[in-house]
Amino acid sequence: MKVAVIGAGWAGMAAALAHTARGHQTTVLEASRSLGGRARALPCCLPDGQEIWLDNGQHLLIGAYAECLRLLRLVGVSADQALLRLPLALSFPDGSGLRLPDLPPPWDALWGIARARGWSWRDRAALLRTASAWRGRGFRCAPQTTVAALCAGLTPRLRAEFIEPLCVSALNTPADQACGQVFLRVLQDSLFSGRGGSNLLLPRCDLGALFPDAAAQWLRGQGGEVRTGQRVQSLAQRPDGRWQVDCGGASPDGTDAPEAVFDHLTLACPPWEAARLVAGAAGLPAAQQAAARQWSACAGALRFEAITTVYALAPGVRLAQPLLALRSTAGQPAQFVIDRGQLGGPPGLLAFVVSASQGERAALERQVLEQARVQLALPVLQAVQTVVEKRATFACTPGLQRPATQVLPGLSACGDYVQGPYPATLEGAVLSGQAAAQQACRDQDKP
Repeated sequence: MKVAVIGAGWAGMAAALAHTARGHQTTVLEASRSLGGRARALPCCLPDGQEIWLDNGQHLLIGAYAECLRLLRLVGVSADQALLRLPLALSFPDGSGLRLPDLPPPWDALWGIARARGWSWRDRAALLRTASAWRGRGFRCAPQTTVAALCAGLTPRLRAEFIEPLCVSALNTPADQACGQVFLRVLQDSLFSGRGGSNLLLPRCDLGALFPDAAAQWLRGQGGEVRTGQRVQSLAQRPDGRWQVDCGGASPDGTDAPEAVFDHLTLACPPWEAARLVAGAAGLPAAQQAAARQWSACAGALRFEAITTVYALAPGVRLAQPLLALRSTAGQPAQFVIDRGQLGGPPGLLAFVVSASQGERAALERQVLEQARVQLALPVLQAVQTVVEKRATFACTPGLQRPATQVLPGLSACGDYVQGPYPATLEGAVLSGQAAAQQACRDQDKP
């Protein structure tokens, strides 16, 4: 088949790889000039004039991201070189918190909980008892349960210093609003998926180099196309069932628009763009119009959470660990800090992450810099760049209805927002891309 993938984020590139591996002629159409979507590289200039690449957000992977790791290998990226693997740790600057040893589950969690610094025996006993109950129930809970309700039996310290940062980093949604069932699935797959599943994988390179750029090179080597500067204006279904794509003529670089008729389309653009394209699709048979309206309404109803990343330079500073947890409050909002200097970046370059962030960029930057001075005892700290991704992830709330992978015959969708067991993560994105390619094969097999 001739297939078009609209969007070159992690989901779109995963879909394009899967389409191509099945022998289809694949074209990727990306509206921006860069690849990666909401996990992409950005140019930046340090105070001394040095030009570097940062990321639009400090994304992390974990050892249980089997499909992300498989795709890295497929496109020729060495995970051992590109990622720094560390045991899961939620350690604070004062040394308190949880650190898991390199042991098979569940012994790593049991040993880590037993030796967690700063936790009382009451804290440890409550977490062991609650985690045992979750496992006994098969990591299932009622659909409308929030993470806060799920963890009501834990101590205040555990809820504030363990559950809340873990929840907001995984689901980008506060615990009192976040879906308990999705949270349990994340815990099950990370803590009980096998040895190393809970490990943190910190990128040593920018997110563009980590996957989408290498994926584009692989696709081109297989005869596929990756076209940037191609914003799809509209879709139309032809009488023969194929799809017409309008990219508004030639691309900004002056080249001709790619072939505009495809046997199958995969929407890998953001949900608001996908909803626009589906709602405005022309030429749909009457039997498909209601399904298109329903899918578009579902995608358009999603609510979003922001993530703010404050990059700051602290000359000569090296943190005790590449990643530290921070005590987050309304006035000191960052939950984590990553030492980019320990990941191959300039020494002293720190990335402060504010998940589910609220407020304006300037105010958040001031608050984070003050938080760093207080919690990290950094007297000299200069802001380099603050990135606010206002619609970074969908709000992962209980009972959320997410759009299906299949939109219409010959039209599938992928992205971390489509139906699936995971929150808005890189693993969820690449899994959705593979599911969209499988849907295309099912459509092809139909008479």
